[in-house]
Amino acid sequence: MPPRVLNGLIMSKSANGPRTALVTGATDGLGYETARLLAAEDYHVIVHGPTTHHAEDAIERLIKDGADPLRLHTAAADFANFSQVATMAHMVSEANPRLDVLVNNAAIAGPERRETTEDGHELTWQVNYLAPYLLTAMLERQLAKALQSRVVNVSSSLHARANLEPADLNETRRYLRHAAYARSKLALTMFTKGLTLYGPTSLTAVSVHPGILDTALLSTYGDTGRHASDGAHVVAQLCTQTKVINGGYYNERSMPARPAAVVENLGAVQRLWRISASLTGMG
Repeated sequence: MPPRVLNGLIMSKSANGPRTALVTGATDGLGYETARLLAAEDYHVIVHGPTTHHAEDAIERLIKDGADPLRLHTAAADFANFSQVATMAHMVSEANPRLDVLVNNAAIAGPERRETTEDGHELTWQVNYLAPYLLTAMLERQLAKALQSRVVNVSSSLHARANLEPADLNETRRYLRHAAYARSKLALTMFTKGLTLYGPTSLTAVSVHPGILDTALLSTYGDTGRHASDGAHVVAQLCTQTKVINGGYYNERSMPARPAAVVENLGAVQRLWRISASLTGMG
């Protein structure tokens, strides 16, 4: 299935009201800066944090940074817990008749030693990939109600170094922190392509490497990185850009880039989708 190019104008206010965006992992770093930029573009922004306290604290800081408090809303869920993700999805759905933008940004670098969640999955795999998959699937109806909705998945250039072993996605045989992170980002990039096959027809999805940034994830890349706001400008532009390649992978300059070859393998993408649906209870 070739990439689909969407041409259309995303207006500051659509025919059925102001735009709404959910940004996960929005309490600091890239997510916080992305939420700030979208709020400045007159979005109603749902600020996600691992707890309500974290989300409320982020909103207080956003208001101090000039955001309109009437356009900011909280959502809380620990992505290491599927039940909390599902509860948050239900609450977002009940409070918002539609969702225009979903930014799947929440991620961890991963622990030095392998840890598993209460749901039985390797921690990095669940937080960085399975939870975003579940959240997106549960918000599909709200995304479908928008005339032109968009999912922006924050990936990484490191995804190209990873391999997925369907028989051992939880890395029970051998766990390496950096490899687990890269693997989760490969899956998220493949998921982006999968949304072109299984997502609502009104939805476009892109994945993006926002650059090496001075955030909690910096240790995965090195010692120095640019300010998070630099990457946030890239992510926010992809949220609002009027023309993108559906399922495309973008680099830190908001330009289309070549992903790992397996991302273009529709058979592998479909297989991962089926596995993900089963692992999250959506299959």
